[in-house]
Amino acid sequence: MFKKYFHFLRKSDWILWLATFFLTAFGLAAIYSIEASAEQPTFSNFQKQLIFFGLGLVFMIFFMIFDYRYLKTYSIVIFVIGVALLSFVLVLGTTVRGTRGWLYFFGVQGFQPVELIKIIMIIIVSNLLSRWRAEVVRLRHLLIVCGCALVLLVLVLLQPDFGSAIVLGLIFFGMLFLAKVRKSFLISLVIIMIAAIILSWVFVFKEYQKERILTFLDPNRDPYGSGYNIKQSIIAVGSGSLFGRGLSLGSQSRLHFLPAQETDFIFAVIAEELGFIGAVLVLSFCLLLAYRLLLIVSKANEDFGLFVAYGIIIYFVTQGAMNIAMNLGILPVAGIPLPFVSYGGSSLVVSYIAIGIAQSIRIRQIEKAE
Repeated sequence: MFKKYFHFLRKSDWILWLATFFLTAFGLAAIYSIEASAEQPTFSNFQKQLIFFGLGLVFMIFFMIFDYRYLKTYSIVIFVIGVALLSFVLVLGTTVRGTRGWLYFFGVQGFQPVELIKIIMIIIVSNLLSRWRAEVVRLRHLLIVCGCALVLLVLVLLQPDFGSAIVLGLIFFGMLFLAKVRKSFLISLVIIMIAAIILSWVFVFKEYQKERILTFLDPNRDPYGSGYNIKQSIIAVGSGSLFGRGLSLGSQSRLHFLPAQETDFIFAVIAEELGFIGAVLVLSFCLLLAYRLLLIVSKANEDFGLFVAYGIIIYFVTQGAMNIAMNLGILPVAGIPLPFVSYGGSSLVVSYIAIGIAQSIRIRQIEKAE
């Protein structure tokens, strides 16, 4: 039995494992530092993140051992579960920071279904595209793929969670690009989406939803809200200098000028306390993670695994780039976590699930080559 499990460990990508562990370690250090600066530190978030990390490891190992090809077999069932979760959260979910996207269990621990939906989007689109041999040549096929993706996107937008909707949209379009969809189809799809956005703005969105979108596009409309967050983040990043101020010694985080320190702006905390060196290390491990996933894509020996691994790369690169750009003031605040680093059980566990699936693809590649 143990020999069988050792077989999976031996054939997995240990460099990919190390990249995820180091990123998680940076996140845990930053969360500990934030809580240590409180007047009466309880370290509750740090302890919870450790539990989430342990849970993530369990799921990662499970999905690494699990044959990823079964995800294709049950992709329709997985898609239905995703739609049910998003529908359920719209009815009985809890609103946090203007987004009705959380399910709370026993009133204590929250779960954000949209994080799991990102993996579900990858699975259902990979199944449909691989079924048609990686080249969608018929309009009927493209409409089916678009229809499935649109259902998930609309349910996420109704929360409304614009940041996650952008990530889902980029995952979808990135996978269509890999599938070599006709340019005329893609152009038509973009035109339809623009028309749908305009019509929704006029006839569907309520005033408070319009205001959230305008604030998302222009943070200066809300100088004491998202605009304030970005300004404080830029100050924190700039004040870190080369080696940083030291853990728990960053003025922006220690004095709580920087909101959402442990989630949206954890990269700014790391840059302030560990300096340019710390920020570069985080970026380096992010790039290493993407590179190791790219190697899995390059060695894919069947279409479904190729699309899934490619979708996982888009998922991590998109979220990482958006979060860091948001911390640097390049993009507006979108509520996108930095994978493996930001505090949050939903994001951390789902990120480890994605790594487990990628490891499963790699292991089956090696087994098929032997």
